[in-house]
Amino acid sequence: MIRRYKIEGSKIAEVSLKEDILVLINPDDNEKQYVLGNFGMDAHNLNSSLDPEEPARVEFENDHVSVIFKRPKNYSSKDHFLFKVSSMGLFLFKEKLIIVLSEDVNIFSGKQYNNVSGIRDVFLKVIYNSIYHFVEHLKVINMIAEEIETKINKSMENKYLLHMFTLEKSLVYYVSAITANSFVLERLKIHVSKVGFDERLIEFLEDIAIENGQAKSQADVYSQVFAGLMDARASVINNNMNIWLKNLTIITIAIAVPNFFASMGGMSELERVIGVDNVRLAQGIFLVFSLILAVSIIEIFRKIEKNR
Repeated sequence: MIRRYKIEGSKIAEVSLKEDILVLINPDDNEKQYVLGNFGMDAHNLNSSLDPEEPARVEFENDHVSVIFKRPKNYSSKDHFLFKVSSMGLFLFKEKLIIVLSEDVNIFSGKQYNNVSGIRDVFLKVIYNSIYHFVEHLKVINMIAEEIETKINKSMENKYLLHMFTLEKSLVYYVSAITANSFVLERLKIHVSKVGFDERLIEFLEDIAIENGQAKSQADVYSQVFAGLMDARASVINNNMNIWLKNLTIITIAIAVPNFFASMGGMSELERVIGVDNVRLAQGIFLVFSLILAVSIIEIFRKIEKNR
């Protein structure tokens, strides 16, 4: 899919012809051949824009700058707590910007696009938008982790622990992607003259680099905390299981003791042992005796546990 945009009155508007910005969304072979033939782009860089495993990088061609930048993939319930990373291609020419995406997203959403001065401004704001989405996803991951931790404290199964492992895996991907993006930003800062940035855009690039550094620090902290507490969370589940088994053992003993007395002479001799001729009354008396005995055993174990 190809979408065309033009900068009109400091805003980005979708048009059908004479575009300033060309957006390719998961392009097919014909669409790829169109941009390769008309703009002289490198086929490898174009395909790298659609490869989630491709590392972030920047290359300076004769008439344009090619940037492969990492961005968070849109999360869906089918991902089962795995937050993935995708690649994005930015090809900056003198008077045109080509953006290649692997999924259909509203790339120009956000108030920062309400006032744009040119395609180089849009180029930097698209990069900033990707970093902003990383930060937002990190907040979501932290919120999900807190909710899962609450469930782990009461859980006796590994389901929630596996969810935490998946979130930890997502953070590893995010740290790697954000780190790779920082290399791209540093290289752009070194070669601002090749990209054609003025003083205002250079300051904006500096701010973007700072934001990316903060995102990296936040992802590092989350990743370290998750990894450090994973053994503790596993211990919590094991402890919950031990408590459950202990309570089950107490209940088993409480049931077994009355059953021992009942089985000594057999239920048929129950009325003789109790001294009551009425079988139903004898059974009722023995039932009350069994309940009292079971409760007493449970209370004894509780007092022993409390004294410990």
